[in-house]
Amino acid sequence: MKIIIVGGVAGGMSAATRLRRLDESAEIIVFERGHYVSFANCGLPYFVGGIIRDRAELLLQTPESLSDRFTLDVRIDTEVVQIDRVAQTVTVRNRLTGAESSEGYDRLVLAAGASARSGAIAVSPIPTHTLRTVDDVDHITAVLANAETASAVVVGGGFIGLEAVENLVHRGVHVTLVQRGPQIFTPLDPEMAAPVQARLRERGVDVRLGTTVTGPAGPAAVTLSDGTTVPADLVIDASGVRPDVTLAEQAGLRIGESGGVWVDENQATSDPYIFAVGDGVEKTDAVSGAGTLVTMAGLANRHGRSVADSIAGNAEQAAPALGTGIVGIFGLTVALVGWNEKRLVAAGRAHRIVHTHPANHAGYYPGAEGMSIKLLIDAESDAILGAQIVGGAGVDKRIDVLAVAMAAGLSASALTRLELAYAPQYASAKDPINQLGYVADNLAQGTSTTLQWHELEAARKDGAVLVDVRSAAEFAAGSIPGAINVSLDDLRERQADLPRVPLIVHCQVGQRGHTAARLLTQHGFDVRNLDGGYRTWLAGTSSLVVSATAERVPA
Repeated sequence: MKIIIVGGVAGGMSAATRLRRLDESAEIIVFERGHYVSFANCGLPYFVGGIIRDRAELLLQTPESLSDRFTLDVRIDTEVVQIDRVAQTVTVRNRLTGAESSEGYDRLVLAAGASARSGAIAVSPIPTHTLRTVDDVDHITAVLANAETASAVVVGGGFIGLEAVENLVHRGVHVTLVQRGPQIFTPLDPEMAAPVQARLRERGVDVRLGTTVTGPAGPAAVTLSDGTTVPADLVIDASGVRPDVTLAEQAGLRIGESGGVWVDENQATSDPYIFAVGDGVEKTDAVSGAGTLVTMAGLANRHGRSVADSIAGNAEQAAPALGTGIVGIFGLTVALVGWNEKRLVAAGRAHRIVHTHPANHAGYYPGAEGMSIKLLIDAESDAILGAQIVGGAGVDKRIDVLAVAMAAGLSASALTRLELAYAPQYASAKDPINQLGYVADNLAQGTSTTLQWHELEAARKDGAVLVDVRSAAEFAAGSIPGAINVSLDDLRERQADLPRVPLIVHCQVGQRGHTAARLLTQHGFDVRNLDGGYRTWLAGTSSLVVSATAERVPA
């Protein structure tokens, strides 16, 4: 069997090497339009920042090493420009010489990936680059090496944008982060993004929200849509990508509702002899079952293996995509899985929300670090719909546990029953995951009723009274305007002082608020607990202030 793979790196090379392990006799040709067929694209920002010092560490395999170990025919600087589905041939062009030739195939795998949105930024003569290829990194480091006191503008506050910002700052570059929308890292909900934005500003990053780059202002500055000018020896375009479906469209293959190449559960396209994997391919969303785009290296590698199994006759249906992701930014770890609240609201899907603020391990053991967790739950089935975590150590393993729970179909309440590893330097006897389950179970059973930070103002307008059950010292250090302060320890004795109207209680993070709500409920009060407490309210309302400011910026 002759198999042609269009594109290398994660999806294409995973398919090629797995195919060789399954079929020693197959003829496998890989066409890669770039000069590097297998490189650590997720490591590129860290080479820019000097964390990874040796450029060679980014180059995982070469055509020669792949030929020696796997007998693969890898042709770099060679682009597939046309597919003839009837003849089962591809037309290829050598990008160095321009010469064209034709190759036949029995099976074809498209792994073209995604490409940067073309023409998003025009600021010539200022060097402008994406951060997706080894060539990009070479250009960026050359610019920075020639600048004595460099400044850069990063456009886009997503995964790549945040990694670019952190590594440029690590290198000593002054950075302006320009984000079109009202918050950075839009997969997070506003109250979860607020601490990330605060950390960026703490580290000296000039964060501009609700703003775009409109053009150059000389050889080393750009103008923004708010009328200001910022220095820029370099512009990094991290404004997003789109699936590269040019070949697939030209060949008449089906394009999915999300804009990626449509594939079935075995990674086959609408042509049974053509398969597709990677960032340019539509995935099935684990929450909705609809088509979606998820541009993650783990999925590309997993689907590369799957397509090889399908071609070799060992097909296994691909699992739906959860969209699990993680990024580090100046000591903060930001992780997510599934849907966020914004998306659930837009889809009209009924849901419950849990905010917690646990430590990564036992508080009495030195070095505990905090984290903020948001869990989104189906209101009817108690299914986990998504989660977001922002914090220090321990965020990564908690998001992975939640991703596994979602994949396994565990309910939110079932998190209470997970038996997780515990020792004081690693976790708490009630792990943060178990704590999420306890709160979720209380909501599911009706033991607790909560209110979200963005619902508080409307509830108070309807006559609810807010009671802060923290200590007097905590109240004095910062409080929600208009709240009555009655500490939890005094609540039984002072309940007669509270009005017989709907009450909303809160503490710092929600736990004492829950105790207060249970106490008052059993004494006949109508009580709801402010989910996530003062800390979540503060983060959420601070994000609204920033968003409102951003929205007032003229276009």
